[in-house]
Amino acid sequence: MVAALLAIVVPSLRAAGYTGTFPHFRRQGPNGIDLLTFQFDRNGGGFVVEVSSCHPEGITMHWGKVIAPGDVTAWDVHPSQRFRIQPQSGGGTECWFRFEDEKYDHVARQALEHIDATAKTAT
Repeated sequence: MVAALLAIVVPSLRAAGYTGTFPHFRRQGPNGIDLLTFQFDRNGGGFVVEVSSCHPEGITMHWGKVIAPGDVTAWDVHPSQRFRIQPQSGGGTECWFRFEDEKYDHVARQALEHIDATAKTAT
């Protein structure tokens, strides 16, 4: 699945100005940093894409640790300030992008469509 995401989704993210290393990407803008992270099901077979944003200078954690703009990830943002891109609504992993049937390219294209739709909605 990772290979399909790297081949199909990541080039689109790069074209949209995202930097970073899989699974964490960031895009610096004039008003903040857009964050995007792929989160895989710990039991395998699925993933979601978590998106968020932060100030241009990065994040200061509640205990004082500063995370620089080039290191910040969506996971550094409080969960209440993150949005999950997934193919259907719901809280369980059954609502995540599922790839148990090994249709990796199909699932990667589906994820890209949802990422693109979310980006268009956010702008």
